[in-house]
Amino acid sequence: MNQFLQSVLNFVSVARDWIWGNWMIALLVGTGVILTLRTGGVQFRLFGQSMKLLLRGAFGKEPAKDEKGDISPYAALMTALAATVGNGNIAGVAAAIATGGPGAPFWMWVSAIFGMATKYAEGFLGVYFRREAEDGSMAGGPMYYCRYGLKDTRFARGLGWAFALFGGFACLLGTGNMAQSNSMALAIDAAFKEHGVAGGCPFWISGLVITVLTGLVVLGGIKRIGAVAEKLVPTMIAIYFIGVIIVLGANWREIPAAFETIFGFAFSLKAAVGGVIGISVQRAISLGVSRGVLSNEAGLGSAGIAQSASRSSDPTDNGLLAMTGVFIDTIVVNTLTTLLIVVTGAWKLTPVMGGELTSTALTASAMSTVIPSGSLIIAVCSFLFGYTTLIGWCYYGEICWEYIFGIRIVMPYRIIYIILLFVGAVVQGPFINIVWFVGEAANAFMAFPNLIGLLMLSGLVARITRQRYRGES
Repeated sequence: MNQFLQSVLNFVSVARDWIWGNWMIALLVGTGVILTLRTGGVQFRLFGQSMKLLLRGAFGKEPAKDEKGDISPYAALMTALAATVGNGNIAGVAAAIATGGPGAPFWMWVSAIFGMATKYAEGFLGVYFRREAEDGSMAGGPMYYCRYGLKDTRFARGLGWAFALFGGFACLLGTGNMAQSNSMALAIDAAFKEHGVAGGCPFWISGLVITVLTGLVVLGGIKRIGAVAEKLVPTMIAIYFIGVIIVLGANWREIPAAFETIFGFAFSLKAAVGGVIGISVQRAISLGVSRGVLSNEAGLGSAGIAQSASRSSDPTDNGLLAMTGVFIDTIVVNTLTTLLIVVTGAWKLTPVMGGELTSTALTASAMSTVIPSGSLIIAVCSFLFGYTTLIGWCYYGEICWEYIFGIRIVMPYRIIYIILLFVGAVVQGPFINIVWFVGEAANAFMAFPNLIGLLMLSGLVARITRQRYRGES
């Protein structure tokens, strides 16, 4: 069995490296650059307006709107953030540093800056081309704006169908499902062991708990998902923020040196004590961009699905709310994880430096350098981050499969989804990267038709955005 799993790991590793090669990075970042130029730098010019919309929703000041939709625009953003702020922020960032060196997070930041424009377009088009589903709920996303935005031609229908198919499989097998439950179970086990529980927590037990708790929410549909996300997402980010700030405060003198390390490894093959062997700049870029997309989902099209459910008919406001998700996820939360690992020196314990720490264990080790039982905080955050991601991605997959098969597929899909997340929790050990590499590959297949659609509709997005916010800065 080990030989078979090793063969699978080797195959998916090669496939992942090809899919996330220079061509995919160029397409992903290039789409963000083009949208940035065509919208006049919407992520810079209207950043203040996007923050106003975010704060208005956070304090319950959104104007009441008697419009079609299932949840408020703020709840739609929290649903999107529930899906994006996940273990990619804890385990994904750590894994990128462990395999691509401390320079990889720099390329996360670069992709995020342009990814804000990409996500603006996704949220905008998700609302602009949404349709009413058979059960009266609103449905939208790349499959709808590709099909109806490109005039319902054979090519447009094929593009929309391709996104729905790849998106449906990505939700079942990708980083939004099995990879999350995998990291959650690993973090729980590590916390149990650190607190003296012999043998830790069996993965099947944590998997069963995760499965039951997720099922209680996702079986209730988008209204229950939105209600849970609205309350849980701000709380979990605050817990993580406080824990990291305590560690950074204790090491504040090391912060300038940490940035020097990040920038140094981002642009060179610079070696450190112990030596970084075999890490190229291209590898750092590839891991930084792919893990950045894994984390903030800019380019995957998921924001369009979430925003299409909101009670708002103004696509520009929904686009602005959508792009704040990239800022919160990558510029804020990912940066916290990066500084936590680099400032404490935990990055020197990774495989590229001859050590063994990676994924959630690396982040937990960094937290524990200042906070006793720091792994407990990481375990709690990993559970909450992963839990909200599971409920958000279940909804994305539901909309994708419903587009292909109709409303009758929804309940069978939800059941299969929660079964697979249990499987993800119990697949551990030396072949854990099979889950992550399959997830990253699935993300790329999901992104490809969406990016084509965004590029072809970029003129529409730019025209209406400029009309709506002419002269504003």
